[in-house]
Amino acid sequence: MQQSVLTTVMLPAALALIMFGLGLSLTPQDFARIATRPKAVVIALVAQLLVLPVVCFGLVVLFGLEPLLAAGMMLLAASPGGTTANLYSHLFGGDVALNVSLTAVNSVLAAFTLPVVVNLSLDHFVGSGRDIGLQADKVVQVFAIVLVPVAIGMIVRRLGARFADRMDNPVRILSAIVLAAVIVGAIVQERERLGGYLASVGLVALLFSAISLTIGYWLPRLFKVERRQAIASGMEIGIHNSTLAITIALSPSLLANSTMAVPPAVYGVLMFGTTLVFGYLVRRRVTEPDDRLPAAG
Repeated sequence: MQQSVLTTVMLPAALALIMFGLGLSLTPQDFARIATRPKAVVIALVAQLLVLPVVCFGLVVLFGLEPLLAAGMMLLAASPGGTTANLYSHLFGGDVALNVSLTAVNSVLAAFTLPVVVNLSLDHFVGSGRDIGLQADKVVQVFAIVLVPVAIGMIVRRLGARFADRMDNPVRILSAIVLAAVIVGAIVQERERLGGYLASVGLVALLFSAISLTIGYWLPRLFKVERRQAIASGMEIGIHNSTLAITIALSPSLLANSTMAVPPAVYGVLMFGTTLVFGYLVRRRVTEPDDRLPAAG
């Protein structure tokens, strides 16, 4: 993907709006609420921070992706849950309050864990001789990109909850419009190479999406987490923030590498289909009265 006003200005703007909108919906109580459902939260975070990067690493090695595409997949795996996880969780019967709590915690942790995963991946796949990576000053920028808009949104909500509630939907709609414009523009700009991108990383991105959703749901179920919380976990773990990954990959002050942006961009298109199929399947299971597990303590 070539650098342009679309990707260097509009994409960061879309991400800032999305993260600001997330902040508008968060309160300090969302972080405190974690104590009321510790099992579900701990299992989801273990899956997000440890299991998925290992799964992603296995996929890129198994399919022999070229180094920068492999690093781009690892960047995607290290990204926190996408903000649309809350919507999908609501649509398919998940515990949305758990989604909000997980999103809040994941957004904070990602500011620390994402640079570590990216640098280790680049060192392994690309080699330390390449002048690319997230050094200390860039880590601070990632921290700012992830947390500053969220913090501003939370402050706005603190100062005026009613105003934040009124602004929540308009900000979400504006974010979606700007992001859609960026995606359409990127597709038009890269239309001649789009087929090559899909051929090179499409299958890996599709499998990673399906596996993420499956792990996010079934790992909590194995530990007897009740179904609504497991659905919420599946959506949170299975829907990665591809916008954040693309922004970090393309930003001139961060990675400035268009090849690394390809996997999250391809994933961002394919994951809608896998998530809808997953949601339909787990929603059907919710209606089965004889398939229940005891609620988490």
